[in-house]
Amino acid sequence: MTTIGNLLQHGWQLHQSGHVDVAEQYYRRALAADPKNADALVYLGIALFDKRRFSDSVTAYRDAINIRSQFPIAWNNLGNSLRMLGETDEAESCFEEALKQQPGYLSALKNRGTLWVWAGDIERGMQWYQHALQFDPDNAELHRNLGVINLLSGNYEIGWQEYRWRWKMPGMFRPPCPAPIWKGEPLGGRTVLLYPEQGLGDAIHFVRAAAELKELGATVVLQCDAALIPLFTSAPGFDRLLSSATAIPPVDYQVSMIEVIDVLYGLRGEIAWGSDLFRKRPGYLTVSTQLIDYWQRWLDANTTSRRVGINWQGNPDHHADVYRSIPLETLRPISQLPGVDLINLQFGYGAEQLEECDFADSILRLPDHTDTDDGAF
Repeated sequence: MTTIGNLLQHGWQLHQSGHVDVAEQYYRRALAADPKNADALVYLGIALFDKRRFSDSVTAYRDAINIRSQFPIAWNNLGNSLRMLGETDEAESCFEEALKQQPGYLSALKNRGTLWVWAGDIERGMQWYQHALQFDPDNAELHRNLGVINLLSGNYEIGWQEYRWRWKMPGMFRPPCPAPIWKGEPLGGRTVLLYPEQGLGDAIHFVRAAAELKELGATVVLQCDAALIPLFTSAPGFDRLLSSATAIPPVDYQVSMIEVIDVLYGLRGEIAWGSDLFRKRPGYLTVSTQLIDYWQRWLDANTTSRRVGINWQGNPDHHADVYRSIPLETLRPISQLPGVDLINLQFGYGAEQLEECDFADSILRLPDHTDTDDGAF
C-alpha cells in the first residue's frame, strides 16, 4: 500500500535527480489524499520555487504554516520566496521567525544575509553571513559570499582570501591538467595554461590576464570555449589558443584567469587591481575591419534615426535572474520616442517575447545568421 510518506519520499528522490515536474505530481497526489498535510505543502512549495513560480510557492508555504505554525523550514522557505518577489521586509520577518523557532538554523541565516545583500544593505547582509559562520566555520558558500562582498567594497586583502573558498563549492572544476597551480613563481622560460573558471562574460572580462602572464616572461597557452575563439584571437598576450575540447599540451603551470588577478594583487598590491591592470589595456579586444564595415553598411541601410540596442532577459536559471531581467513590455516607452530606431540584441532566452508584444514592428531584427556562423560574439 502506498502511503503519503512513500509518495513524498519518492517525489523528493525524483526532485533531487532533476525531475521537478514529475516530483510535483507526486506531491500533489499526496495532497489529494490529505489536503491538510503540511509536509506535502512544503515539498510542493520547493518544487514551485525551483520552477520559478515564486508567487505559487508563497501560497503553498503559507498554507503549510496555517496548518502548522511551528515550522521553521516553512518559514525559511516562505522568506526565500518572498525575497525573490522583492518583498524584503516581509521576507525579513519570516527569517526572523524561522530563527526564533530554530536558533542557529543555517539556511535561514544564509538567506537572511542574501536578502539584505540583494536589497543593497551590504553591511547588514555581511553581518548575517558572519553570524552563520559561528555555526558552520568551514562553509564554503558563506566564505565565498563574504569574498564577493569584500571585493566589491574594495577590501581586497580580505576579499581575495575569502573568495578562494569558491574552489570548495560544487560546480567549480579545472581542466584535466597535471601541472601545479601558479601561485606567483617566476615565469621566465615557463609555459602556463590559462583558462576561464566561470561564465562567458567573465572570460571576456578577464582574458586580459594573458598579457600579464606574458609580461612576466611566460609562454601562455589560452584555453576557452570554442565560441569565444574568433573574438579571442585579438586578445593580447597568448602564444597558443585552444578550445576547451582540445587536448592540453605539456605545461609548467596552470591557473584560471581570475586567479591571476588574485596572485598579482598579492605580488603588487592594490595597483594590480586598479590602474595597472584594468586601465592600461583599454580596448583589449578587436574585430576585423571587414566585420565593422559590414555592420556599418547594414545599419546605414536599415536605420535612419538614433540607434538604441535593447535586450531584457538573462538566463532564467541564474539564481539572481529575477533581479536582472525585465519583461520586454517595460521598454515600450522607448519605442514611442521620436527619432529612435530600436534594434533587437536579445537572442535565446526571452526572444519569444518579440512575438508576443504589440510594438514588435518597431523593433529592427538583425539577420538570422547573427552569432550562429563563424565569428560569434
